[in-house]
Amino acid sequence: MTDRRDQAAVRLTRADLDALPNYVPGRSPADLARELGLPEAIKLASNEVPYGPLPGVVEAVTEAVAGAHRYPDMGVVALRQALAERYGVDADRVATGCGSVALAEHLVRATCLPGDELVYSWRSFEAYPIIAATSGATSVQVPNDAAHGHDLAAMAAAVTDRTRMILVCNPNNPTGTAVRRAELDRFLDAVPDDVLVVIDEAYREFVTDPEVPDWLGYADRPNVAVLRTLSKAWGLAGLRIGFLVAQPQVAAAVRKVVTPFSTSMAAQAGALAALAQADEVRRRCALVVAERERVGEALTKLVPGVPASQANFVWLPLGDRSVEFGKACESRGVIVRPFPGDGVRVTIGTPVENDAFLAAAEAALS
Repeated sequence: MTDRRDQAAVRLTRADLDALPNYVPGRSPADLARELGLPEAIKLASNEVPYGPLPGVVEAVTEAVAGAHRYPDMGVVALRQALAERYGVDADRVATGCGSVALAEHLVRATCLPGDELVYSWRSFEAYPIIAATSGATSVQVPNDAAHGHDLAAMAAAVTDRTRMILVCNPNNPTGTAVRRAELDRFLDAVPDDVLVVIDEAYREFVTDPEVPDWLGYADRPNVAVLRTLSKAWGLAGLRIGFLVAQPQVAAAVRKVVTPFSTSMAAQAGALAALAQADEVRRRCALVVAERERVGEALTKLVPGVPASQANFVWLPLGDRSVEFGKACESRGVIVRPFPGDGVRVTIGTPVENDAFLAAAEAALS
């Protein structure tokens, strides 16, 4: 038995996790407002839609939590059926989870054994390397192309006999770029049939380029799975609901590894209420897109090489100036999301919020 005096030398967690970066959430606007002595600060760091819950969501959640002493439906039957009907697929092809990020993690657990390879573009969603490392998979990061998008040809070339899964973030977080139909078709034809291609479409509702395909149209391929979320356009970030559409055997494997009861009754009720508000979601997305175009046009006059975004955020390729820019915006009460050495992601907010950001950006960059 180890002497208690030696406990400081005993390691109880995996040593490889020491080198793993923490996931960085958006900073609290209340904390920044207190620091600056302002009545409020503006948060444009987490890609949330700024218009509040959809009609009926709060009421549905309130009614659901009256039964909070009971477990939720572990099979998420009603919500899976509603999603299946909305997207025109069978319910046995749908799995739900605690946001699309959790489903990405479950897919890695369902496909990869320790040492198997997970291929993804970089920079892309910052959770991907965390998911790979905690699952024991080996990350294979393929650099973005010069336009800050996925280099699908290089990603296909990176596949080896150890590759089990490829993640394609479309539109890409944090750069907002999107893969178009012709390059997608070539990519899928080049990927071996025994490699699962997972398309992370968290921002699909904001896409306006007609050449960017809805990947659900590719989900009939045996080796394609599509991730979606209700956190963004559907306004349920605080309830954590994501879903995937895949072949029945893939969806069933995911449902096996999902943490039991992880889709709460409040989340299920809120999601069902939100799905009844598709027209309002389209209206809100149109507002976001209009502001995205306005903000993007203004930024191109300040920063060279700003890529056209298909998401609800814009990307400023500021390189080594990214952290300094983020601090400058915070000094004016606007929270953005810098990625050190690469760039800054800025969520599209209300017109008033966007004007405050543009004023801060002009001051920081002029």
